[in-house]
Parts: sequence; structure tokens; C-alpha cells
Amino acid sequence: MATIDTLSPEPEAHDDHGHDHDHPPWLAHHFDTPEQQFDSGKLGIWLFLVTEILFFSGMFCAYAMFRMLRPEIFEGSSQFLDTKLGAINTGVLLFSSLTMAWAVRCSQTGEHKKLVVMIASTLSCAMVFLGVKTIEYSHKWGMGLLFPGAYFYDENNPHPTTEQLVSQHGFSENTAYFLTHSIYFLCAPFLLLLVGVVIWAIIAKVKKNDFQFAVAKPLVVVCLSFFGGVGLGMILTGSEEHAEGSHVAAAHHDAGEHDHAGAGEATESIAATYTEPTTFNPASDDAAVELLAESDLNTGAKAMLLAQEKQAELASGRVVAPGEDVDMGIERIERGVETKRQAGVFFGIYYCMTGVHAIHILGGIGVLVWLLVRAIRHDFNRQYFGPVDYVGLYWHLVDLIWIYLFPLLYLIR
Repeated sequence: MATIDTLSPEPEAHDDHGHDHDHPPWLAHHFDTPEQQFDSGKLGIWLFLVTEILFFSGMFCAYAMFRMLRPEIFEGSSQFLDTKLGAINTGVLLFSSLTMAWAVRCSQTGEHKKLVVMIASTLSCAMVFLGVKTIEYSHKWGMGLLFPGAYFYDENNPHPTTEQLVSQHGFSENTAYFLTHSIYFLCAPFLLLLVGVVIWAIIAKVKKNDFQFAVAKPLVVVCLSFFGGVGLGMILTGSEEHAEGSHVAAAHHDAGEHDHAGAGEATESIAATYTEPTTFNPASDDAAVELLAESDLNTGAKAMLLAQEKQAELASGRVVAPGEDVDMGIERIERGVETKRQAGVFFGIYYCMTGVHAIHILGGIGVLVWLLVRAIRHDFNRQYFGPVDYVGLYWHLVDLIWIYLFPLLYLIR
């Protein structure tokens, strides 16, 4: 635990009603010493952090149960998470923990300028994290990787247009436009915040209000950091999509050359193997099942058809005696995981856990701005640095939660 200078304040004067007027402004009247005030605040923040741990524990339990029950869905859906973006955000938050711990030390030693720089650095890291997360969220929303009921991902058309979402998936025009242009909606509040802070800094400079200008100046850098994170995420996401597109184009080019070289043979082969197209037979036993399997929601019908095909393949040419145990391979049938009822649940858990964590980041930004204003006002000294220490503990917990979220969601396959 951090030590506090035990030099007591100057002698306290009490009036007839028992109120002391010589208390320093940072020492509340219901505390006798700075140590008592610091220890009380430390106990309070630890109790609050325990409730936060219990809150996140429920989501981690839901994650563990889902992964235990349906590991194949987890493995298939987690392939859509961008490990590079997650790793960058992990590094950013780790660095923010360093700057936050440094800020606590600066408040203990009375280094006001360094304290302001460290708090502003922590704020900038938080904004970079949100900027990268904005790119990650908007990219997934445009592809349809959403929670159950709204999931519409199609591997044949991973980036549908607004018109396609309206006509093919039944979304309203406003919802479809939001999904395809979500990055602009997510960035708009931060852009307005940046413009407001810049205007505030200009007005403070013109009116020669040194305190307000000293507060607005680092906040401009903090707001710009968000768009730095957005740019970084766009660069990484764009480079990855470009690499995938190059591989696809190269594959198509090779296939085109092969088809051109064997055009004559292909024509003869097609002519020799051509058969009349199969027509729908209402009397077929599997006709109804095949119709049901055409929908992504009917995963049971699809699994049934796959099981029947596997059984027919394994049992062809064999005679099974009565009572004989035969492994027909049904348990090895791979299920489609890119469906609303399957992958949608995974992404529902993903957005719940990472979204609540992002809300805690926003809350931390709010209290860090409060600390920044007080640090510029020189409210903290060797005897009074409790608020910086308390916020630091909260920030370390938020970072620690992400340290668990990153490997559990992004890395473990």
C-alpha cells in the first residue's frame, strides 16, 4: 500500500458547534487524518471492484458453458475475429496500465506536469482502443456477423449492399443503411466531440483563459487519438482483405489457364457425361427433408441428410448381422456453423462481453478527464492522491479483463 506523509495539518480550530475550519480543502470533515481518508477510500474502491468481478464472472460462465456444449460452433465462428486488431488493442491497454501506474507515482511525488502528461497518455490509449474497436465492429456488422435474429452472413456475398439487405434479408431501409455505413455512425459522436473541444480551445485562447486552454489542449490530442485508432484499424483490415483478394484472383487466373488448355477435352467430357436433370418427385421419402434443409434455420434437416449420406456410403456392400455394433460415423458429421441459431449465439456472447468492456472503457475515460482537470488545477499532493490511486485500480481491472477476453475469444481455437 502506498505510504502517506504523516505530517499532520496545522492545528485545527473548532467553533462552538464543533466544526473545524482549519482542515485543508482536500481533507473531508468526517476524517481526522489523511491516512484515515485514504484507507476508507481504498476499502470502498476494492468493494466496488469485487462487484465488477462478479458482474463479469457471469458472462465468463456463459462463455464457458457455450464453448463446452458446442465447441465446433466456437471454432468455426471465431475464425471471423481479427487477431491483429485484438493484439494491437491488447498492447495499447497494457501500455495504458503503465502510464496509469506512472500517473499514480507522479501524484505521490507532487510532479504535476508529469501527472498531466501521464493521465493524457492513458486517455489517448483508451481512445485508440475504441477507434480500433470501431473498425472491428463496423466490419462485422457489414458482413452480417450479428446476434441471433439479425445474423445474415453469406459466404457467397460477404459484403451485401443496402438494397440487397432490404430485398433479400427483410431489413428496413434505415437499418440496412446503418449496417452498411455503421462506421460513420460510430465515428460521428467522436467527431462532434473533437470539433467541440477544438472550438473550446480556440475560445479559451482568444479570451486568454489559461486554465481552460490548459485543459482543452491535451483533450484535443486525446480526441485525435480515436481517429488514429480508426486509421490503424482500416490499414490492417484493408491490407488483410487485399491479400485475400490477391489469393482469390491468383486462383481464378490459374483455373482460367487450365480451362483454356483443356477446353477440347472438357467439351468432350461434358458431352459424354451429360444426363437429364433430376426432377422433383413428390413421392420421394426425402423430398420434404430436402425442402426443409434449404433453409439455414433447419440445421436438424441438414444434419439428417448428411447422416443418411454417410450411412449409405459406409454401409454399401456390407451385410450387418443382427446385434452387431457398427460405427456408422454419424457422430463425425460436420455441422454447418454459419447459421442464425449457431454462429448468431457466438457473436451474441462476443458483442455482450466486448461491448460491456467498451462501456467500462468509456466510464474510465470520464473519470480520467475529471482527474485531468484536477491535476491541472494542482489538487493532488503528497498527502492527497487518493482519487488517482482509486481510478488507477479501476483502470487496471478493466485492462485485466481484456487480457482474459483476448485469448479466450481470439486465440484459443
